[in-house]
Amino acid sequence: MIRVPVNPEMLRWARERAEMSVDDLVHLFPKYTEWELGEVKPTLNQLERFSSTTHAPLGYFFYSKPPEYSFPIPDFRTVGNVPLKRLSLNLLHTVYLCQRRQDWYREYAMLAGEDSVPFVGSETIDSDIETTSRVINETLRTNLQERSNIESWPGLLRHLIDRAEDIGILVMVSGVVGNNTHRKLSCGEFRGFALIDDFAPLVFINGSDTKAAQIFTLIHELAHIWLGESGLSDISPGSQPTHDVESWCNRIAAEVLVPLSSVAEQYRTNEDLRDTLTRLAQYYKVSTLVVLRRIYDLGKLDRTTFRKAYQSELERLTNFRKTGGGVFQNSLTARVGRRFGQALVESTLEGHTTYSEAFQLLDLKKLSTFHSFAECLEKFQMRESKFQMYARE
Repeated sequence: MIRVPVNPEMLRWARERAEMSVDDLVHLFPKYTEWELGEVKPTLNQLERFSSTTHAPLGYFFYSKPPEYSFPIPDFRTVGNVPLKRLSLNLLHTVYLCQRRQDWYREYAMLAGEDSVPFVGSETIDSDIETTSRVINETLRTNLQERSNIESWPGLLRHLIDRAEDIGILVMVSGVVGNNTHRKLSCGEFRGFALIDDFAPLVFINGSDTKAAQIFTLIHELAHIWLGESGLSDISPGSQPTHDVESWCNRIAAEVLVPLSSVAEQYRTNEDLRDTLTRLAQYYKVSTLVVLRRIYDLGKLDRTTFRKAYQSELERLTNFRKTGGGVFQNSLTARVGRRFGQALVESTLEGHTTYSEAFQLLDLKKLSTFHSFAECLEKFQMRESKFQMYARE
């Protein structure tokens, strides 16, 4: 039995990078403790399995020291106004996967002769909040009256995502890495990110969050697109980010979804705060945290009352954290986005993209699953075509 001369430091690095303990690995590799201490070397077969388990490239284990990683986009996440340094492997792999999808779509769009998306980078942090919010609403072809008639939070999220994709933005929503349900994304680590590109602007939303929070994240990340600033966010609907970019995007999201002028009309002075939050959250289809923040912005709450109420709502909403589920093909459509999915399926079936590349971009292994996904998208297109026809009539 041939043992592989692996640097124990690299084994430790891979374990910690994958956020696994020694005990986690001993169950799979009984001699792991000795490996990390350098007392025993793994076999090549064992090292290959360890590489797969920790999601670390096999060749890295022969390095003399761990490689240095630089995060590919600006990181705007903070805790107590201090930038976060921790980046999980799940987050990194999600960003890299989205970048590969964006690269593919950019080439596809340019070869197809599509125009660049005109509003990318069209605003600055000095742009007026109300004016920019109105522009975003108009570009998305949505308004408050239309949104208030939508019965549910998931319905509003779907409505806004469809409108964003219609104007050229790739929108992807997932609570896992690729399609691996064992690799869940934590909304405690991040809520979303935006990747700027003139032909393929992309927004990713952490699907582990509540639907109300996802709606706010979507508009926040769309503000990043208008600003032309890629970035990773962990914004909370009621928070006050200290970074100029995050602060501007939060203010835009709040004004788009819950215009301050509308809150002034809807607010009832003698109504209990809890009843007000419930009523307005239902009307605007946002989190009660957003409503609470807007009431504070309106000057109806002092800072002490706001902070106390905010903490109470935060604790209450923690118990309603969403979980996944549903038909796989529908989940895949949300994870990769309708716009991207339809383009990739069309390109693959026409022979312009190989099935191998399509499978990598979709994180699929079976041809049958690909065809089921294609059928799901086709049915969606048919429903959309009928809806548009009825709307015109």
